[in-house]
Amino acid sequence: MRFVSLIAVIVSSVVALVPSVVLAGDEHDHDRARRAVERGEVMPLQRILDNVERDHPGQVIEVELEQEDGRWIYEIKVLKAGGALVKLEIDAHDGVVLRDRERAPGAGGRR
Repeated sequence: MRFVSLIAVIVSSVVALVPSVVLAGDEHDHDRARRAVERGEVMPLQRILDNVERDHPGQVIEVELEQEDGRWIYEIKVLKAGGALVKLEIDAHDGVVLRDRERAPGAGGRR
């Protein structure tokens, strides 16, 4: 019961910190994601965000948690101080960055 309360506090904190937290799909995805964290299949979002802040300083403007081919993926967008937008895809199980794309300010395409 204490663990469930801790998850609720973490989720509430993340929602307060991140302007847009999206779980792709229908409303049942929230429950699936919570259960995945409880089972240890998914790292808590705060641990992921701590790593993102360290490696990609800036303002997190969007977070999505999706399940692709049975694998949980955090998709995170970070707006850097100079205006560049970084899009990260992170393995939610171990925190490994799978894809890192950066777009320069005012650039229409990918870099």
